[in-house]
Amino acid sequence: MEASTVTARQEAVIASGLTKYFGEGEARMTAVNHVNFVAHFGEMVFLVGPSGSGKTTFLSMISGILRPDEGTVNVKGADIWALGKEALADFRLNTIGFVFQDYHLFPRLTTAENIAIPLILKHLDWHDSIAQARKFLDIVGLRGRGDIVPVKLSGGEQQRVAIARAIVSSPEILILDEPTASLDGDTGRMIISFVKEKVLDARRCILIVTHDARINEYADRIVHMEDGRITGLDKGTE
Repeated sequence: MEASTVTARQEAVIASGLTKYFGEGEARMTAVNHVNFVAHFGEMVFLVGPSGSGKTTFLSMISGILRPDEGTVNVKGADIWALGKEALADFRLNTIGFVFQDYHLFPRLTTAENIAIPLILKHLDWHDSIAQARKFLDIVGLRGRGDIVPVKLSGGEQQRVAIARAIVSSPEILILDEPTASLDGDTGRMIISFVKEKVLDARRCILIVTHDARINEYADRIVHMEDGRITGLDKGTE
């Protein structure tokens, strides 16, 4: 699919009968239980629910990190779990950006070097990658902070670096796992407002796992999960 043909209502992700078990025999538990789910380009979808409800496991399967035991995941028209190992790795690198709850920034690398990692993995020139990373520092409001290490940044600033790293290679699917968990209310709302206003567009789909009801106003749809199933759907800001 060419990016120029994508419209706001085209399907970005389709999960059908998605299921994941952990453990064996009598100890086996169902983390995600035959879930059907569709997300579209141009929308921000929140997955909410109690701890252990299967939200992160579900998104890990959608993002190509965790293989499902049953069901299929179709991203941009591709059945991702039918891909070979190398093809799946390339697909993740080029299509999906993931922002982890604890940022996963490399402490010995500068902020610019952290952001440049996806570009370097694509075999772009080192100096060009760093220059592009600095542009994305500007985009997330951290101009001039490219030569310092993450420990010198606040939690909100580290989260913005993690977002810049996730979007530097222009992925069409952006997944954020508890992006406001370690932030105060004002900073959390600022981060999600930034993502909504500056990152979301008609060619991108954003999926967010959160427990933070303070940011629900930014969602286009809110999907409720419990005991591995989708139990409800709320309309957000659409």
